Amino acid sequence: MAIIKHGNNALANVTAFPSAVSTGKPVLISTSTASSSASIEFTSGIDNTYDIYQFEFINIHPATDGADFQFQGNAAGESGFNETITSSVFKGGHDEGDVSGQAKIQYESGSDLAQGTGFQTLGIFSGSDNDQSTTGYLHLFNPSSTTFVKHFIARIQSAQQNNYSFDTYIAGYFNTTSAIDEIQFKFASGNIDSGSIKMYGISA
Repeated sequence: MAIIKHGNNALANVTAFPSAVSTGKPVLISTSTASSSASIEFTSGIDNTYDIYQFEFINIHPATDGADFQFQGNAAGESGFNETITSSVFKGGHDEGDVSGQAKIQYESGSDLAQGTGFQTLGIFSGSDNDQSTTGYLHLFNPSSTTFVKHFIARIQSAQQNNYSFDTYIAGYFNTTSAIDEIQFKFASGNIDSGSIKMYGISA
């Protein structure tokens, strides 16, 4: 890696950095807002411009009580949102009543995938009460690589159907060396009643 040099002797005298210097700050690419939507899809803007693509989920509200919030991807030139995924999921939960023995930290074997082509669960048992929603983020790393699998990590907070706070951690990879250029989000059943998803790009 080449060392970037400036003609000035002190950073205080630097008037501009070359374009090769990354700030590492997220750049907003697009925003999608649901209104009784079957899904939210990002079918453009995921390319080799950025090293990391960050999706922010803001008050995602399901039409169906207890539905899991999920995602899948398409490799370049493919369709159907059915790429092969291997993943791991665990969560911690606590209910509003603070009932003894109700706090839970557990591995979610039913929410992970082992070379599966189904949708990856993010928010577990999302509540549909008027004041309930699911929020969080997903990071997709270097989706345009044609050398490596495509890693992702996510952290999701859900107001769950039985009045639990569920803090869920998800990590895994698309097991393909093809570029991933499309992502779809939906609930396992029912529509996305409301909420928005923002997609950002981050340069390494």
